[in-house]
Amino acid sequence: MGFNCNFADKLSPFYLNLMDFNYPKEEKLKSKITIGLLFSEGKSVSKYPLRLVYCPLNNTEQEPIKMGVSVSKKYFKKAVDRNYFKRVLRETYRLNKHLLLDALEEPYGFMFFYQTKERLTYEEINTKTIQLFEKFVAQLAQKKVTQSTDSPCTDISQK
Repeated sequence: MGFNCNFADKLSPFYLNLMDFNYPKEEKLKSKITIGLLFSEGKSVSKYPLRLVYCPLNNTEQEPIKMGVSVSKKYFKKAVDRNYFKRVLRETYRLNKHLLLDALEEPYGFMFFYQTKERLTYEEINTKTIQLFEKFVAQLAQKKVTQSTDSPCTDISQK
C-alpha cells in the first residue's frame, strides 16, 4: 500500500534521486530540554487542523531539523487512532520536508500537532501539510526581511 505523492509525479527522475525522502533517527525530536524550549519559547503557525510549533536551536547539531509529532488524547481516546494519525503526520513530513530544508539557514526544532476530532484522509492531511510548510517559510522570510531592515544586531558570542 503506497502513498500517492502529487509533486513527485511532476519531477524528473534525476531530481528525485537527489532528494532525500527519509526520516532518520537523528531527525526525531526526543530531548526533553528541546521539547521544553519549544513550548516555552517557541512560535507557532497553523493551518487547520495542523499546528507547527518551532524554535531555532542554539546547539550545533548534525541535522538541520528535529521534528516531533503529537495527537491529543482529548480528541482520540484510543491509542490505535492516535498512532495512526502520528504515522500519517510523520509520512507527510517525510515527503514534504524539502520545503523546510530549502528555507532553513540554521537548525530548528519543530513539533507537529493534529488538532481536530475530524478524521481527515491522507490526501487532505498532505495538502494541509504542504500549505502549513509554505506558510511557515513565508513567515520565516518575513522575519528575515524585518531583521535586515532593523538596526544590525550585535552577536553576544563575539563579546
